[in-house]
Amino acid sequence: MRYYTKTEEWVLIKDGLAYVGLSEYAANELGDIVFVDLPRVGDRFKKEESFGAVESVKAASDLYMPISGEVYEVNELLEDNPELLNEDPLKNYIIVLTGIKEEELKDLILK
Repeated sequence: MRYYTKTEEWVLIKDGLAYVGLSEYAANELGDIVFVDLPRVGDRFKKEESFGAVESVKAASDLYMPISGEVYEVNELLEDNPELLNEDPLKNYIIVLTGIKEEELKDLILK
């Protein structure tokens, strides 16, 4: 099950890691995504802090952390293929976090 923020990011907990992505609704509203600004592995963020941005033909939008954690992995495929977020936003995560605080999930929307 995924947890969603009010700003349309999702988080999926799997094997102690948190996969973070963009909701289908947000991907559809943005239109054709042409660029994703990714953080670096090792960067640490607090819940609700901006960790990057997506740019589309319509607009640019900041991405916000659903929970606190350290960037363990970035989806490097998005650097050359940002449109993957439009094609399948639930499959194509943006980052993976470690050192997460699962108690912060209680404030998110479970779907």
